[in-house]
Amino acid sequence: MTDPEQTDHPPARIDEHLDCTGLRCPLPLLRTKQLLHRMAAGAVLEVVATDAGAARDIPAWLRQAPHRLLGSAVSGGQYLFWIERGPSP
Repeated sequence: MTDPEQTDHPPARIDEHLDCTGLRCPLPLLRTKQLLHRMAAGAVLEVVATDAGAARDIPAWLRQAPHRLLGSAVSGGQYLFWIERGPSP
């Protein structure tokens, strides 16, 4: 993680949880996009995935999206992401 604001611990507030356990690429990224689209700006999404592709795909997409990766972690074969919903276009 290169962003000094990122952490490997969950934020104090999580508004939505997305369990992508067992889903293969590209489904974790697609489901993340879909849920973020429905969320309010500033809301925090926690994503749990088991496919290693998500560890690459989700952060890469967020670098170009208006949303902010608050942090990520790997624990027991799970990839965890905490994402703050950006402003609506």
